[in-house]
Amino acid sequence: MISKNDTLFARAQLTTPGGVNSPVRAFRSVGGSPRFISRAEGPYFWDADDKRYIDYIGSWGPAILGHAHPVVVKAVQEAAARGLSFGAPTEGEIEMAEEICRLIPSIEQVRLVSSGTEATMSALRLARGATGRDKIIKFEGCYHGHADSLLVKAGSGLLTFGHPTSAGVPQDFVQHTLVLDYNNVQQLEDTFRTMGNEIACIIVEPVAGNMNLVKAKPEFLQTMRRLCTQYGAILIFDEVMSGFRVALGGAQSLHNIQPDLTALGKVIGGGLPVAAFGGRADLMRHLAPIGAVYQAGTLSGNPVTVAAGMSTLKLIQAPGFYEQLSAQTNKLVQGLSDAAKAAGVPFCADAIGGMFGIYFGSNIPTSYAEMLACDKTAFNAFFHAMLDAGVYFAPAAFEAGFVSAQHDDEVIKATVDAARDVFAKATHQ
Repeated sequence: MISKNDTLFARAQLTTPGGVNSPVRAFRSVGGSPRFISRAEGPYFWDADDKRYIDYIGSWGPAILGHAHPVVVKAVQEAAARGLSFGAPTEGEIEMAEEICRLIPSIEQVRLVSSGTEATMSALRLARGATGRDKIIKFEGCYHGHADSLLVKAGSGLLTFGHPTSAGVPQDFVQHTLVLDYNNVQQLEDTFRTMGNEIACIIVEPVAGNMNLVKAKPEFLQTMRRLCTQYGAILIFDEVMSGFRVALGGAQSLHNIQPDLTALGKVIGGGLPVAAFGGRADLMRHLAPIGAVYQAGTLSGNPVTVAAGMSTLKLIQAPGFYEQLSAQTNKLVQGLSDAAKAAGVPFCADAIGGMFGIYFGSNIPTSYAEMLACDKTAFNAFFHAMLDAGVYFAPAAFEAGFVSAQHDDEVIKATVDAARDVFAKATHQ
């Protein structure tokens, strides 16, 4: 019987490059045909052949409440009934800005946009405009969207396909981008000592999620905060992925570090395209219409997407929400690790909040180079075996996974049981 997923993929490739609208979805890294999703609910989604999967990508992070949460769906329906887009201000935009500023103390003012790429790109332009400097620092393996100046040894889809840079990006666009090693404190110190007065900003994922899950060491983040303050550079935390995912106040609240600017996305849209960047009021005042740094967007603050985001932000503030989310994520990674150990498979896992990483190696990686040393072939085999068992992990060894509030003990147990069978079969082949 021909799979409807295969049929749809063949059809999609006729009109869409690679058959997908975002590269990692194409399964090129793991092989085979992508699953075309027809519906989702709670911790599950169903493909075009009506096969159900336990979902651990959660729309790459936004589905923190699970899919199709009734409160969020109702908020979207009510907002849509009032009009889809106005191109004019709404009260809902004010309410979302107030909520973000209240929940993240480092953000005194915020500008809503429509994508994470737009948020990070705008934050970089703001940092350069405010400082009058050109050079920026990013870290190898971190992915901050597909803006030209950031496609330098980036992670995510680019890492998956093994391309260190993107075609179509002129050298002039990236000549001021300095790429350093993630978690390398000495390299940071040396770079600022050499050219600190030329650096406009550092942009960093405080929890990297696009070279799989890699946590920043506390001293790494503390050093960049100190150096940015010392040399007058802007510290930008890219919390598009980690914001409201690892804690209510983002990764910055766990490290007790206040960046100058923060980029947010994913969770704040509740599944619809909303992102934001914000920070110190004196920096944000450089933005048009009151400052000289231009940024605009026709659909920024769209009333339907804001409704989805606001309802999500309210629900995740329920008492004990993050404690329970973290507990379930830890149960998952511990269960997977125990299953692999019992089968003698080199494997380890890590988690923070509702994010997790799985690695086919002996040690949890702390850098891009260490992540590259993991066994990608073993991951690919595991991915397909788990997919056959009805568990959908990210279709690339270099992507973090996500747990939702709907991943209860029964769902976690089903996942671990499937993994135990997969690991056991792998050792007997």
